[in-house]
Amino acid sequence: MRILICEDSVLLREGLIRLLEDSGHEVVAALADTSGLAEAVVETRPELCILDVRLPPTFTDEGIRAALAIRAQDPALPLLVLSQYVEERYASDLISAQGGPLGYLLKDRVADVAEFLESVARIAEGATVLDPEVVAQLLTRRNRDDRMLRLTERERTVLALIAEGKSNQAIAGLLFLSEASVEKHITSIFQKLGFEQDESGNRRVLAALAHIENTGGATPSNGQSGAGR
Repeated sequence: MRILICEDSVLLREGLIRLLEDSGHEVVAALADTSGLAEAVVETRPELCILDVRLPPTFTDEGIRAALAIRAQDPALPLLVLSQYVEERYASDLISAQGGPLGYLLKDRVADVAEFLESVARIAEGATVLDPEVVAQLLTRRNRDDRMLRLTERERTVLALIAEGKSNQAIAGLLFLSEASVEKHITSIFQKLGFEQDESGNRRVLAALAHIENTGGATPSNGQSGAGR
């Protein structure tokens, strides 16, 4: 896979290059800041962009703004944003921007090589992968929406797992259901939340956002955490 990296930390940037190339990927560009990023995306045609949230010169939201600009320029291009801490506002801005596959992970996840590489592969394949800690903080919002009252308890549990990043197969395993049953629950959730099949955007992400922003729901009763398919 062709990957572009935008990370100001030399150690992390070089570590990512080594890790990704050792895993068979091609790093087509490795930038220390966002200057020239838009041009690099056009010239190198990456299949995934990895960006830090905080980049020079102000180390505030340059990475998020760059990610949003890339999304506007190429909505289908998969993005993976890395952050040292949970940046709730930045995460919400990026997740709310409709477009292609997305990942938002804390940098600590890079230390778990197998988990990080799995996340990279899932995002490239079309999944939305959110760090459990990011999900946990976003779930503190409790602005209730009448649509959520339409969901059964089981559907709310399935939706919470979707919002955390679990695949249909993982949800089926956690809830001791068949994948067909999980798919029926998800179809029902989409219908009850008003996300029609021909609606623009990713219905799975929109449903997760509805849960995160409007219910502030707790994690599932079985204690498991975890959406992307």
